[in-house]
Amino acid sequence: MGFLTSSEAVVASALSEAIAPAPPPDITRWCEENIEFDERSPMPGPFNIDRFPFLREIHEVLSPEHPCREVSLLGSAQWGKTVSVINPTLGAWHEYTALDSLVVHPTSSAKDEWVNTKWNPMRRQAPSLRKIFGVGTNGNNRDNTKDQDTLDLSGSLRIVSAGSPADLTGTTRRLVIMDDLAKFDMTDKGDPEELAESRAEGFEDAKILRVSTPLIKGTCRITRAYDRSDQRLYDVPCPHCGNMAPLTWENFRENIDPERLAAACFRCDACHELIKHSYKEQIVLKGRWRATNPNGDHPGFFLWRAYAPQRDWASIAYRYARVMGWTRIKTSNTTAEEVQKSVEAETEQTFHNDVLGLAYEQANDAPDWEALRDRTEKADEGADSGEFGIRPLSPGVLPASGVLFTAGVDCQDDRTEVHLKAFGRNRKRWTVDYKIIPHHIGSEECRAALNAMLKQEWRTELGYGIKLDALAIDGGTYTDDVWSWAKTHPWSRVIIMKGGSTQNGPLMVPMKFERRNDGKAKRRQKRAFILNVSLMKGQFYTWVRQEDPEERGYCQFARGLGDEYYRQITSEVRILTRQRSGVMTAKWDLVEPTRRNEALDTELYAEAAARRKGWASLTDDQWDELEAERGQPAPDMQGDLFDAAVSVVPPADEHADDDELPKRKLSQVIAGHAD
Repeated sequence: MGFLTSSEAVVASALSEAIAPAPPPDITRWCEENIEFDERSPMPGPFNIDRFPFLREIHEVLSPEHPCREVSLLGSAQWGKTVSVINPTLGAWHEYTALDSLVVHPTSSAKDEWVNTKWNPMRRQAPSLRKIFGVGTNGNNRDNTKDQDTLDLSGSLRIVSAGSPADLTGTTRRLVIMDDLAKFDMTDKGDPEELAESRAEGFEDAKILRVSTPLIKGTCRITRAYDRSDQRLYDVPCPHCGNMAPLTWENFRENIDPERLAAACFRCDACHELIKHSYKEQIVLKGRWRATNPNGDHPGFFLWRAYAPQRDWASIAYRYARVMGWTRIKTSNTTAEEVQKSVEAETEQTFHNDVLGLAYEQANDAPDWEALRDRTEKADEGADSGEFGIRPLSPGVLPASGVLFTAGVDCQDDRTEVHLKAFGRNRKRWTVDYKIIPHHIGSEECRAALNAMLKQEWRTELGYGIKLDALAIDGGTYTDDVWSWAKTHPWSRVIIMKGGSTQNGPLMVPMKFERRNDGKAKRRQKRAFILNVSLMKGQFYTWVRQEDPEERGYCQFARGLGDEYYRQITSEVRILTRQRSGVMTAKWDLVEPTRRNEALDTELYAEAAARRKGWASLTDDQWDELEAERGQPAPDMQGDLFDAAVSVVPPADEHADDDELPKRKLSQVIAGHAD
């Protein structure tokens, strides 16, 4: 005997399903349903939250249904902030509701890079994003890098750069994401962070996400945002006693053995047992977030490389060892170009920012000039080490060791000042001499004096003769005169500098000039560079405070340079200024209006010249070869034709790429015969 289903029940069931609210948005669920990492990823395969357990709580506060309005995410680079936080947040919000969203990047190039390499590939791969946005305009896989509309026209995604204030105005957005916030620079139209935040003012339930690695302490935007948050740290249990505590850099650093870098680990503060890397997956899976600032006004999360599943803890120790100069970088399978790019990236600031996720603290001013002078002038010249632990050199005499010898030149109306410097391994430097040519750069007398310096041989303590490897001259003033003289010398020996105004970015970048019709850069581009003088001054003032001659970065000065030299070398101070928007900006200014700073400027130019000759990228083997050649005594007899002196660091190929380190080993440069 059969029974018919009640038609009333069928209708009621259908109506209940139709009017049932959508399931609550879950960004973690969205990741698991939509993300599958391809073979290019370090962890290919479907997204697995057990690999990234620390993301659960971050996803929860980013949900449209969570009451918080702001979220700050501070951390090191390359642990998945973009593909596991920013992109899924956009996808889950657009899937859940009709939405206009905004993503702000620091520069146009960063914006395009995110769209073409991070957003569009996920948009084509994730089922949810394909349904909402499609795969591209007119079937094109490269979609608009500024505005993207949803297929049903119920929402849109606007993608802009912080450097274009006009793009940040005239629009209202419920979801605002600021990526790489620390790199946002002030504009003449206002503060881009404040402009982006104001786009969400019209929504009570808006969400503002700030994501970034930090930069310089005191002016770092993401650090400022995190400081006013509840400052959540991710505690993990000790595998031996269960004590919950965060993984900190201080703890890790105390357990790094330079002779056993692969064994680097943490130590429990409670039971003092070692927490080895083999426990990492286990303890991170059981971790939990803990707010450390009860007065914070929004959720803020800090996470660094030690928690990320992509790399082991030994990799952090090796990176630190490279920064500290403990290990050799070049291997049999590493090209010279790879060595240069690798080492130039291994600055202390890069390590603090990208690996530790910490803001880098620079010196804000120099030590007292009299104390710096007395360190040299009051040392006992007759002893191996005097009162201040050094044996000063006489003016014009180089140390008898492996050094690069460069000069920095500053042009004034009535004079030209020349700073002669030697740069050695482990970031050490020596001031060899400071000369003033009483003529303008446009005069024949000045040019003749500079030409003579490039031809002259200076002697080391043991009498070995060394010529200048490179000279860097300021081209910011008297530009035409500087260029006309500089072009009489190869760019492997004479380069032109100009100070930049940015607080962020690399130490030196090529100036941008016009290109030829074939698209190649004009030859003059290889000679001129913009210097990040703000960052370089902070680094120099950090090094110059070192008092132990054996310490990394120690700065030594020749005897008899005079009081005025030390006044100039310590003439500036870094001043922090709070803008009306609350953003802290920094600039370097004179300690006293009457102080001059030519010695400081030429210090930076000489360093730039040394960097162009490989100071930051020479391997231990190359330093050893420099030591073997330039650390020897002068020949006892006059050499013949085949003993002609040649440059220890081979001149760069005039047609080589700017970033290419000369590939010839020093041992291959034979007297009188260059490859």
